Amino acid sequence: MDWKSHRIEALLEQALVEDKATSDATTNLTIDPSLRASASIIARQEMVVAGLGAVPRFLEIFARLDPAPGAHRRFDVVSHPEIFDGVRVHEGQVLAVIRHNARVLLSCERVILNLMQHLSGIATLTRQYVDAIQGTKAHVLDTRKTVPGMRALEKYAVLCGGGTNHRLDLASGILIKNNHIALGGGLRAALTHALERRQQGQRVQVEVRTLKELEEALECGAEAILLDNMTPAQVKDAVDRIRIEKRWIPIEASGGIVLENIRSYAETGVDFISVGALTHSARAADISMAITAEPS
Repeated sequence: MDWKSHRIEALLEQALVEDKATSDATTNLTIDPSLRASASIIARQEMVVAGLGAVPRFLEIFARLDPAPGAHRRFDVVSHPEIFDGVRVHEGQVLAVIRHNARVLLSCERVILNLMQHLSGIATLTRQYVDAIQGTKAHVLDTRKTVPGMRALEKYAVLCGGGTNHRLDLASGILIKNNHIALGGGLRAALTHALERRQQGQRVQVEVRTLKELEEALECGAEAILLDNMTPAQVKDAVDRIRIEKRWIPIEASGGIVLENIRSYAETGVDFISVGALTHSARAADISMAITAEPS
């Protein structure tokens, strides 16, 4: 993740502005402006880490936004060389230690934790899904079911958890879904138009919900198939039909897939399994920040 990219920089800055971090009334009234402190970011559960790179960026952006004198802007963020984004850690492990002005640490504490908890929650849930299908050939995919404005970071967290990114946006792939079929004159018409009008190198994937739709999609030249809301038995039947015709095209399963049944889908022989829950239903990881004053 490029934490200095324009889009990510703007997102982190907005988080600080939204919380009015440089106008922290409580901290400014109670904490000596010259006090320096150490803040330990601590995992309170077994989890997969994501978002560590945002910590120094938040502090650098805060320094740019803060009108206070520059002496308090010196800081260090130190983490163990074996702890980085994508690593599984245990309850009680210290993920990083920040040495900085105490006021800044208090004012940035919540935005740092909010982001790390959210991204680490996604990474942790993704790893659970990936672990559940170990030994099969299937890959776990994310979807576009992301919080508006957070997609790049949420999809990065999926990668940290061992998952694979699907389309980043509507411009990065062609996927003909049921509403395209309904509004585009039917599956045959929509698929034919897409194949004729696509740009070079674009692969056309078609969502199907029945074996009849599958047969029509294959007959019309679909180059990848998404099997939507089918049972594992129906998915296995569809995979067998595609492979019998020696069509080695990518096959994806989606819809109604949870931790309890994902292995059943993976064992059907599909190449990919997309899970919207990775980003829209991941529970925030339990992470805390313990701040102590440094000797003067």
